[in-house]
Amino acid sequence: MTIRIAVDCMGGDHGLPVTIPAALAFVRREPDAQLLLVGRSDAISAELARHGDAGALAARLQVVHADEVVEMHDSLTTALRTKKRSSMRIALQAVKDGEADAVVSAGNTGALMAIARYVLKTQAGIDRPAIAHALPNQKGGLTTWLDLGANVDCEAEHLVQFAMLGCAMAESLQDKLRPSVGLLNVGEEVIKGNEVVKRAGELLRASGLNFHGNVEGDDIFRGTVDVIVCDGFVGNVALKTSEGLAQMLAGFIREEFTRNLGSKLIAMLALPVLNRFRRRVDHRRYNGAVLLGLRGVVIKSHGSSDAYAFEFALRRGYDATSHRLLERTAAAMAPLLAGRPAGPGREAGADGDSHPGGPAAAGPGAGALAGPAINPAATPTLDVDAARA
Repeated sequence: MTIRIAVDCMGGDHGLPVTIPAALAFVRREPDAQLLLVGRSDAISAELARHGDAGALAARLQVVHADEVVEMHDSLTTALRTKKRSSMRIALQAVKDGEADAVVSAGNTGALMAIARYVLKTQAGIDRPAIAHALPNQKGGLTTWLDLGANVDCEAEHLVQFAMLGCAMAESLQDKLRPSVGLLNVGEEVIKGNEVVKRAGELLRASGLNFHGNVEGDDIFRGTVDVIVCDGFVGNVALKTSEGLAQMLAGFIREEFTRNLGSKLIAMLALPVLNRFRRRVDHRRYNGAVLLGLRGVVIKSHGSSDAYAFEFALRRGYDATSHRLLERTAAAMAPLLAGRPAGPGREAGADGDSHPGGPAAAGPGAGALAGPAINPAATPTLDVDAARA
């Protein structure tokens, strides 16, 4: 089975010096992968020419020209309405047209979400896509965590939808039966949190999902639950804090083992252990998050990724496609959505993105993505009075 991935080669903080070496390294490892390298064709060809074996891989590399680039500082209006020939948009259109199975981009998060939502549309029953990733925990398993930066402002109903998406992903890729769900909060007690989080807790308790209750920050990597749900602001800050902590601890260990000659000798003896530890805590190996809730596989890489990290993002796209994430997620969500009544503006079974003009005006943050107003009736079996009882 050939897996075709469209790569937004111009996206991210570094662009071609990162995306092209990563793409070449990836196709060397995966003989059944084909890449569509989307961007300014002359610049891509020049970068390919710098790598000696690019010619041998040419049969599995297709350069697709794009006139424009979505910059990291571009507003969503500019990215969506002005730069219609951007590498990001053409890569997403390739998925829409069936020319690619997945798209990978390190570009502007808000722009990627807005354009993906406009081009691909959301799945039935989903109002906002969410960035999700499965991260390792202390129990040796994986914890699916979302939203990691797509929606900085959420309503309680959005968090319920994220929980549904996260459960579907855990069931699809990790074979979890009725995965447990935790709502990230400042305490485990029901009375803790802001009004949105408390309302979301009520809805989740009445949703029919396997809701564990509130979880705290130290539960994220403890493996307390299978799925952790939060808004994109909290999720992104917590994720980057954990990455920074891992880097700091690795730096502390390096400093101590190089402090003097004795420490260096001990470091030589401990080198195999240190290398294994460094590999386990290297956040680059976990680069690449899935934009769940879209009608296509979209992978968001860190904007600051190096070639090593971006190659892992390409692998996420490859794995998501080979495991049929899109189809399996839709199938896993179907029972959860079966009892959900059609809300105003959305007929049952209709396109999830019910506003034909594309996404509404987005929020001010780069990771913000505004969506249609949510009707409380448009959530799965959300009997608040029963939840309070």
